[in-house]
Amino acid sequence: MQVQGNAAKPPEVGSRPLTDLGHLGYVLLIVSGLVLAVRRRWPAPVFITTALASLVYFTVGFSDGPVWIGLFVALYTLTAYGDGRRSLVIAGVGIAVLATGWLIAAADIEPTAAIGWVFFRIAASVMATALGESVRSRRVIAAEALERARQAERTREEEARSRVDAERLRIAREVHDTVAHAIAIINVQAGVTAYLLDRRPERARDALVIIEQTSAQALHEMRAILGVLRSSDNGRVPHPGLGQINELAAVAREAGLDIKLEVSSPAAPLPSAVDNTAYRILQESITNVIRHVGPTQVTVALDYGTDSLEVRVADDGGRDASGDSAADPGAPAENRAAPGSSADPGRGILGMRERCGLLGGELTAGPRPCGGFEVKARLPLVPAGTVHP
Repeated sequence: MQVQGNAAKPPEVGSRPLTDLGHLGYVLLIVSGLVLAVRRRWPAPVFITTALASLVYFTVGFSDGPVWIGLFVALYTLTAYGDGRRSLVIAGVGIAVLATGWLIAAADIEPTAAIGWVFFRIAASVMATALGESVRSRRVIAAEALERARQAERTREEEARSRVDAERLRIAREVHDTVAHAIAIINVQAGVTAYLLDRRPERARDALVIIEQTSAQALHEMRAILGVLRSSDNGRVPHPGLGQINELAAVAREAGLDIKLEVSSPAAPLPSAVDNTAYRILQESITNVIRHVGPTQVTVALDYGTDSLEVRVADDGGRDASGDSAADPGAPAENRAAPGSSADPGRGILGMRERCGLLGGELTAGPRPCGGFEVKARLPLVPAGTVHP
């Protein structure tokens, strides 16, 4: 287009023919056009080449024509496919040099009005630069928006996975607490039944009734917990809480424990999470006493403070002060549970610590100096990180 446009245009008065200096005019027009083939790979060198060709073309005095096509395309490519600020600086410096060279080359042009081609080229160069920068900016904004969308999608997937893991862990804790407590009670009552079946049938019947009630209650809680997995609306059933502490103590007494409750009056209703966690800690602690110690005296204390709830479960060891079994005064020693007589301990204490940690509380568990074992937990009534007004 550059060669054809200049060759078809009548030569201007005083201008140098394109064939002078070894056809230098044609060479410059062809080079400034062909170099555009690699403009996207090397935008800055291509622009410099076309700018130099333009300066030489007009400095030598060749006839004016559409020699600006390659230059404007190179300027657009420089800013559209460049790296932003650096490309703009190169384009600005190049346009300033070109404008100076064009004005010098047209200083003695006649008539004076013909100098308008210089201002046209300067304005067109600025417009080509601005157009390229606009395209580049839109491309960058679109890429950033796409990356933000991808990041948001990854965040949503990670959050969904986190919620699934948290729900899975919650269900695992609920199942562990429910099943472990029920199985411990059933195990103790089954042993009592086996011992009393021939000696005291009426007591054996009572133990079987307890086994039936305990297993039925455990099955009911299991259905309630696992029902969340099948519920289409993710409905939740109420969690057990400290309002059921008397029922829990009654079941423990039937398993042979001498339960002593020390409960103060709460100043305000407990948050549901604290209420359920405290109940599960009591349930797991009593279950551990039944499994690992057997009939003994157990003290359960609940101290309601202004900002926290203190939970304590302490047992006196394998026998009471008289040395008799609390489950059955006539039962021989070999039928009573003893420390370490059950299977390897599970994850009960670890689970209780995890429950406390989720609420920002803390739990300690260990042997007592005077004998026995003690579990103490502090549960804040306000979630961790909340600031009071």
